[in-house]
Amino acid sequence: MDRKDRDDIFTPEKVRALASEEPPRADEAPLGPLAERIADQFSRDSTSPVMVIGVLRGFEALGLFLASLLSLWVYPGLSGMHVSWAYPATGLAGAVLAMILIEFSDGYQIPALRNALRWFPRIGLIWTGTFALLALAAFFMKVSEDFSRLWFAGWYLGGLTFLLLGRLAIAWRVRRWGRNGRMERRAVIVGGGKAAERLIRSLEMQPDNDIRICGIFDDRDDTRSPPIVAGYPKLGTIAELVSFGRKARIDMLIVAMPLNAESRVLAMLKRLWVLPVDIRLSAHNSQLRFRPRAYSYVGQVPMLDIFDKPINNWDSVAKRAFDIVFSLLGIIALSPIMLATAIAIKLDSKGPVIFRQKRHGFNNEIIDVYKFRSMYTDKCDPTARNAVTKGDPRVTRVGRFIRKTSIDELPQFFNALKGELSLVGPRPHAVYAQTQDRLYAEVVDGYFARHRVKPGVTGWAQINGWRGEIDHDDKIRMRTEFDLYYIENWSLWFDLKILFMTPARLLNTENAY
Repeated sequence: MDRKDRDDIFTPEKVRALASEEPPRADEAPLGPLAERIADQFSRDSTSPVMVIGVLRGFEALGLFLASLLSLWVYPGLSGMHVSWAYPATGLAGAVLAMILIEFSDGYQIPALRNALRWFPRIGLIWTGTFALLALAAFFMKVSEDFSRLWFAGWYLGGLTFLLLGRLAIAWRVRRWGRNGRMERRAVIVGGGKAAERLIRSLEMQPDNDIRICGIFDDRDDTRSPPIVAGYPKLGTIAELVSFGRKARIDMLIVAMPLNAESRVLAMLKRLWVLPVDIRLSAHNSQLRFRPRAYSYVGQVPMLDIFDKPINNWDSVAKRAFDIVFSLLGIIALSPIMLATAIAIKLDSKGPVIFRQKRHGFNNEIIDVYKFRSMYTDKCDPTARNAVTKGDPRVTRVGRFIRKTSIDELPQFFNALKGELSLVGPRPHAVYAQTQDRLYAEVVDGYFARHRVKPGVTGWAQINGWRGEIDHDDKIRMRTEFDLYYIENWSLWFDLKILFMTPARLLNTENAY
């Protein structure tokens, strides 16, 4: 069975379809004292190994290139003779080639970073091989006579020294981060008993393992699922795991259940997919066998990838850079409109210009979202329990105009600049927002899955017409569907498309008042 066959068993669509078969319910429960203490312990973000490795690649390539320039400066000397552009070009090509060869030899994996001396012979051999390839290329291109042998030798020795000292420093830092918990992947085991024990023992046997097991969660009672498994405590039920995942910075959930227990696994996944974490299904003890390419691995332990944390690692860096650049441009370009709006609000009614409202942010965190005040001060509704309707007497004259044109949302560019919002993402809803006297989470099961990414100033649902008053259950269902589509299909080009389509879509003010 290959990866496609496996993907047909556990898909996001199948999980969501199963979720819709049961009535909505609260999937979170208060944490016990032990789980609360452990969640507090892991409440700070760790440093992603993927990010560290990515930075190291760039650092080594830059260092090797600078070593070539340093050798060039020492000999033949910038002032002593004419220096051809071929020297820095060759230095850049050699640095990039070395980085690629080290990557292919697994030299950027965590075991290689932790054990610099053990791995350095291989790194040194790769650096020597890089020079052999450069020399061979120069020979066949008949340009070898154009280069100084002393420069070549100086670059080789300088690069070798840089790699050794750099790798020793990185190994010291990586081991220190591993000891203090700064660089690790935090995992929770879902499911207990013998299956969880075998999985934990296998993970602990992996050399240079960067997985930190934070605890075990299981719905079964202590007779079927012991309170302590392989030295790790059972911290609570699946409902408590959702609460734990809201408070602790968890990277991965590993489900320790048989693959052939499809209905039980799906029932579990439909309650966990709302969390912004990687979800892996342990294949360690499975009797089902897939082709090797169907698995990912933690050390030598095979896993099946069910859900990946959306917009993670370098994607999150790219999106944050996108938000900063376009937020600054938006603030600069729209500052005259924002200034005029502030003056109009002050002249129209008494009270502050800016209105703050509590809304759900990333992973259900509560954030203050800025808006231009559009209601009379004594009639403002920070909880948003009572949605604004057509002709609502609470809205001021200026407020009606800025709400229809969405000018009231412009201060959220500052939320995006601060990192509380993204420019593009699911729109943040007020904490107590409701339709027909029911909270949105009570209407749409899996509603909180839209909070797996930062909410946005604009979003895919809004430019498709789902903005304004939510006076019917189907409206919040459709909003959520479009939000989930955005999350599952995110790219920077998608963000750019939504951002530039937003002004045209705002001309449709039918549902905005």
